[in-house]
Amino acid sequence: MMGPTHQRAHSLSLIRDSFVLYSLGGKRERGREMASRYCYKDALPFSAMVTAECTNVGLNILFKASSLKGLSYYVFVFYMYATSTLVLLPLAIVFRGTTGLPTFKLSLLSRIFLLGLLGFSGQVCAYKGIEYSSPTLASAISNLTPAFTFILAVIFRMENLALRCSITQAKIMGTIVSILGALVVVFYKGPTILSQSQPPFLSLHSPQGTSETQWVIGGLLLAASNLLFSGWYIVQTQVMEIYPAEIVVVFLYLLCATIISAPACLILEGNLSSWILRPDITLVAVIYSGFFGSSFNSVIHTWCLHLKGPVYVSIFKPLSIVIAAAMGVIFLGDALYLGSVIGAIILSIGFYGVIWAKAKEVLRQDYCCASLGSSSEHKTPLLDSYKFEDVE
Repeated sequence: MMGPTHQRAHSLSLIRDSFVLYSLGGKRERGREMASRYCYKDALPFSAMVTAECTNVGLNILFKASSLKGLSYYVFVFYMYATSTLVLLPLAIVFRGTTGLPTFKLSLLSRIFLLGLLGFSGQVCAYKGIEYSSPTLASAISNLTPAFTFILAVIFRMENLALRCSITQAKIMGTIVSILGALVVVFYKGPTILSQSQPPFLSLHSPQGTSETQWVIGGLLLAASNLLFSGWYIVQTQVMEIYPAEIVVVFLYLLCATIISAPACLILEGNLSSWILRPDITLVAVIYSGFFGSSFNSVIHTWCLHLKGPVYVSIFKPLSIVIAAAMGVIFLGDALYLGSVIGAIILSIGFYGVIWAKAKEVLRQDYCCASLGSSSEHKTPLLDSYKFEDVE
């Protein structure tokens, strides 16, 4: 038999062993929790954004190929909105029925209708610009969006323009550099630095080629589309503050855009034979745009906006230039020009200047809110004591 001393020692040993096993189990549990959190917070958003940029560039490539086969961009825009609306309809019904959301008001519906009008106008300008130029130019010009958003925010007094503030100065300089880069990529084509000697994968050739005039017109249309999309982002921010339901808002936007585009595209494209889709690359482009265009990209971008913020989402924009250049050469046989490379580099520098300034502004606001919160926690009891002293 063990004496009391040995029993106590044996009990302490069992407790120690149990504590060690519990600690190891807790560490493994925390490790699995950290790994899952890293996957959800970092790895998954990164993969989703890269996929979204690839699908967006792929959509531009497919549209360019379809336009070379005779698909009207008016027909394409309408079918894209109609297909995306049908794709999101089941999700919108489920999401609307399972969440307690505010009722629709006239001000909200008018803003959503404005979203549809801006989105439709922007898409028409964008795809006409791609038809005149190339998907690479479209990806380069898309980096103007932060600069245009800043300009519109200043015009509508949503942004304070403190000229002596370093953040405002960085935004202004980034905007100017972005616009200069856009001017370079539009008005200076330059010599060819990369072209495909073999026939392109899709074996498509434009009957007339892309002239200098068409290139400039295409660049201006793409810049106008990004200006419209910048206004779309501002209105969308206001809509999300009133009605915080991403899937429902995207669905209603697509529905309004479909309603707007139906009569407009029928009037602008009066040839009824153009509305018949042939079972070739044009049908593939329309189906792809419905599933991976407006619907998929809108959901991915909205999810990443809520999870990581607008700065994280914007960082991936210049990636589309490289993807578009590679895919354009491989699939369409497009040539890569020196002006596009120089302009894209200048655009990216200005783009990251605006994004850096926005990131610093967000950090400053968070720091101020944290400081005010901590100071209020410390000061409120003292103020309350003064209040009670006055009452007494």
